[in-house]
Amino acid sequence: MSDSGMELAVTLGLTAMISVLIFVIRRRRKNRRPNLPPGSMGWPFLGETIAYLKPYPATTVGEFMERHISRYGKIYRSHLFGEPTIVSADAGLNRFILQNEGKLFECSYPRSIGGILGKWSMLVLVGEMHRDMRIISLNFLSNARLKTHLLREVEKHTLLVLSSWQDNSLIRAQDEAKKFTFNLMAEHIMSLEPGKPETEQLKKEYITFMKGVVSAPLNFPGTAYRKALQSRSTILKFIERKMEERMRQGREDDKDLLGWVLKNSNLSKEQILDLVLSLLFAGHETSSVAIALAIYFLQSCPTAVQQLREEHWEIARAKRGSGEDDDATELSWEDYKKMDFTQCVISETLRLGNVVRFLHRKALKDVRYKGYDIPRGWKVLPVIAAVHLDASLFDQPWHFNPWRWQQQQQQQQGNRSGGGGANIINGGGWFMPFGGGPRLCAGSELAKLEMALFIHHLVLRFDWAAAEPDRAFAFPFVDFPGGLPIAVRRRGIGNIHGL
Repeated sequence: MSDSGMELAVTLGLTAMISVLIFVIRRRRKNRRPNLPPGSMGWPFLGETIAYLKPYPATTVGEFMERHISRYGKIYRSHLFGEPTIVSADAGLNRFILQNEGKLFECSYPRSIGGILGKWSMLVLVGEMHRDMRIISLNFLSNARLKTHLLREVEKHTLLVLSSWQDNSLIRAQDEAKKFTFNLMAEHIMSLEPGKPETEQLKKEYITFMKGVVSAPLNFPGTAYRKALQSRSTILKFIERKMEERMRQGREDDKDLLGWVLKNSNLSKEQILDLVLSLLFAGHETSSVAIALAIYFLQSCPTAVQQLREEHWEIARAKRGSGEDDDATELSWEDYKKMDFTQCVISETLRLGNVVRFLHRKALKDVRYKGYDIPRGWKVLPVIAAVHLDASLFDQPWHFNPWRWQQQQQQQQGNRSGGGGANIINGGGWFMPFGGGPRLCAGSELAKLEMALFIHHLVLRFDWAAAEPDRAFAFPFVDFPGGLPIAVRRRGIGNIHGL
């Protein structure tokens, strides 16, 4: 046999062996039962959903999670929201899920959420359409716009709310925070003026709508879900009228989001309606709860309030020293960037309060992680709250301690100056109050700006204390059942003595 013939025979032989080997491996994989995480699938049809959604204090992970983690570990299987599910309280797996969005995992919320927010809502969209909608939101919420326009609007609406607080009165802080964020978003999205009849009517419909979003999806007469669907229809008709007015008048300004979308996008009417509705929902509900949580945590931490007052008094005093009027209130972007301890308070509020507690995802492929199999098509719930309250990642995680973030700020500055050391910025990479990956919340910077400016004017102008017992509960949405009643007393912006 010639050399070329010998080479051909060897090549064919090796090819045949490799083909047989691949066939055997694939056959074994196909026949191998998946190594699912331990867990319980609960009752037929119902699974464990009812127990999982039982209300619990928002600064904990709840009895259900505690019991399951203790019994099965941080990764376990269950049957939730009508589907077999892998629940993850594991920091590494959560980050792995979010970083592989669109590759191994995909956003997958229950149908009831899409039914009420709309099929074009950013919350439920996936793939290219979600990317396009997110780009629109990011363009409108750019840093340049935050600096030049939104900062002034946030401060204006903060002062509108705080100026209505009477000295020595009882205030329901969560209701006031909702008023602040709704008015801000209504003006920001559709140029609606606070207090006007159409704005108040929209707010009334929106409250009904919100109650349905967070209720059981029972579409029967009289249920919160049915009422929310009716309010959704009313809200969409309102937005549609605003769109038609703009087009009839030939207005092409982009001062608000509705005008910006009409001028700069090719979205259909239905897409614009769902986008506006979902951004009104996202921009109002989460920010208002976060502000209420900050007020709640701070009322029990006078040392943090004192440090905040010192920080914000320095900002106010510097403005006076620059020749501005004593009553000057308008803050600049430079003032905002000086609020270092305020950012620590914001981070700690989001870590301990966990406004967004878990996310809905679905496995697009068979995934293996830490020896466990996640089958294609299974739901996956990365529980962000469980990571934020993990004692192996955060020292005394159930304590409100904003100073933990000061240490990380110092570490970050040391790393930037070549000081070395472990990178523990953002809680070692485990701190994800706004999600992560390609679906990182587009309004995260606006939310932090809202919290910072509200805190600035709150601590300079008021003392406050709990007026009635109340605490935050996870339903799983976070809410204060009593609206967080507080007793407030005016300080006067110049009263720095007796901090």
